[in-house]
Amino acid sequence: NVAGGVRLEEPAVDLGVAIAAASSFRDIPADTGSVLIGEVGLGGEIRTVSRIEPRIKEAAKLGFDRAVVPENNLDRIAGEHDIDVTGAEQLTGVVDVVL
Repeated sequence: NVAGGVRLEEPAVDLGVAIAAASSFRDIPADTGSVLIGEVGLGGEIRTVSRIEPRIKEAAKLGFDRAVVPENNLDRIAGEHDIDVTGAEQLTGVVDVVL
């Protein structure tokens, strides 16, 4: 569960939900070409998630231009992809990039 009663089974969607909330609060649309993958800790840190490589491949197949992932996951992404992969350590940095 996340704040507001949204029920989620997958922690990797935390970052997307947080950016959607920030987008609504600021009344600024988020970058629709970016996919956001990561668990968000209570202090705003972006935590590592499992299965990052298949998530990146699927995002590229779906036509996303950029993936924002936990900084600590970058070393688990092998090879080239048809998507720009950006690492993030804190939620505040992601807000600045996609809003």
